[in-house]
Amino acid sequence: MIALDPVPRPIDHLPARGAPGAVALEDRAGTLDYAGLEAQVGSVAHALSRLGLNAGERVATWLPKTRTACLIPLAAARAGLVHVPINPVLKRNQVAHILADSGARTLVTQAARLPALEAGDVPAGCRIITEDELEGADALPPSGADPAALAAILYTSGSTGRAKGVMLSHANLWLGAISVAHYLEIQSEDLVLGVLPLSFDYGQNQLFSTWAAGARVIPLDYLTARDVVKAVARYDVTTLAGVPPLWVQLLEAEWPVETASKLRRLTNSGGALTPRLVRGLRERFGAARLYPMYGLTEAFRSTYLPPALVDANPESIGRAIPFAEVLVVRADGRRAAVGEPGELVHAGPLVAQGYWQDAERTAMRFRPAPDFAESGGIAVWSGDTVVGGEDGLLRFVGRDDEMIKSAGNRISPTEVEEAVLSGGETAEAAAFGIADERLGQAILVVARGDGSGEAGLRERLRRELPSFMQPARYVWRDSLPRNANGKLDRSALKAEMTR
Repeated sequence: MIALDPVPRPIDHLPARGAPGAVALEDRAGTLDYAGLEAQVGSVAHALSRLGLNAGERVATWLPKTRTACLIPLAAARAGLVHVPINPVLKRNQVAHILADSGARTLVTQAARLPALEAGDVPAGCRIITEDELEGADALPPSGADPAALAAILYTSGSTGRAKGVMLSHANLWLGAISVAHYLEIQSEDLVLGVLPLSFDYGQNQLFSTWAAGARVIPLDYLTARDVVKAVARYDVTTLAGVPPLWVQLLEAEWPVETASKLRRLTNSGGALTPRLVRGLRERFGAARLYPMYGLTEAFRSTYLPPALVDANPESIGRAIPFAEVLVVRADGRRAAVGEPGELVHAGPLVAQGYWQDAERTAMRFRPAPDFAESGGIAVWSGDTVVGGEDGLLRFVGRDDEMIKSAGNRISPTEVEEAVLSGGETAEAAAFGIADERLGQAILVVARGDGSGEAGLRERLRRELPSFMQPARYVWRDSLPRNANGKLDRSALKAEMTR
């Protein structure tokens, strides 16, 4: 387990943490040891420095998980530039928005992607180059950047309105890497399969936390769950991170016993695991430690549940990760009592610097920490409602803007979804409140399946849920939509169901 050093450093110093000869990266091009990682980061940084950009200007990437895509987060920082990763699955309108909003001066992409862009998508002041143009023999040495300086802008998936850019400093990225590598107990011999998008905060952190621990990362662009199974077998993967929809797909896939037994660590973020998913993962991957986690891009990660507590507390999001102070705050600003719902507020050095060029939305989410906080300064007010227990563990209740208000009751959609999923009639479901003249809102559930089990589902829920939590209507689909980060696209479903 790596030491919890609270002193942040420039994020491009990460390659120095690997042992001589140890492999840092393995991909289709082969393996790259830590000395090679350092040399190639320096080379790409030098190539970026020759583009004539000023310090602090933005370099966007629109790439799959190529080697260049893995190097640029460090190389741009070393060159004094700000990296703006764009998810490769985004379409031209979304790419155009991010380029314009960030004021990107350079877009690094592939020639094959250029035909997808139309006139006006790339701002006039933004130069397009292909990743092949970043090759060179010269190299920049590790930077002496101020850890408080801006290093990256990560755009959220835009579940509410247009995507907004979260500003992350070197310190945010460095301390996030150290924190995760520490509490996940990543060892130098671990092999981490990177299936999450590198534009996703945890996808990028997988690179950083793996390298902070001196381990090996294997980036993978996959099409099906079977691709992930094959990669685990081929590379002897020990660590796999996912979001709930991916776990559903992986549990439905066929896993040879010897392949499933290779995994030693499973980590989840981007949505709460249901008790049923927890049981499924524990049964399928019995040799793996399971780490449920809760986070938000504005503070990267807030909590994790230690594996030893998972079986007894499958509904919990755990406790604060290292370097995070997590508070449960009542509406009047005071600390919530044990068992009392309140807003989750995240303080400490992992808090981002706000939203890029959006003072209004920054002021709404980034506000002074409560008076009783130890960290002080600016905190992230998540908008998520949680409850703290006597055991010090937190339970997620729901987002204030997603809570269902029916007949005077505040109903957590998460609680309804967990009840729907617990019986096995469907593997995926999302619950919403829809306008109802009598109740104010009635509960609508969109679920994956053909609906043949609906009668049994309704009968079971009548036994398990109070009357005010009973879904009024079910909509059955062959599949549920996902956003660019692989999460259920609740915004799209809600817009469709409530219009």
